[in-house]
Amino acid sequence: MKQIDARGYICPTPVLMVQKAVKASAPSELEVLVDDRCAVENVTRFGTNQGYAVTTESYNGDEFKLTLKK
Repeated sequence: MKQIDARGYICPTPVLMVQKAVKASAPSELEVLVDDRCAVENVTRFGTNQGYAVTTESYNGDEFKLTLKK
């Protein structure tokens, strides 16, 4: 499974990182780490629009792990 660590970046950078990974290899599963609530919303929206089912887990208070699965 491919993982993207976008912690420390604010939008739109996390979405652009995910977009680049999806365009490069169209992974069936992708894990994205973020620490910005806006990024959670935007990555979720992008993933859904690309046909992924997106789940979100919160950990360490303000950090999130999004899992995108086809």
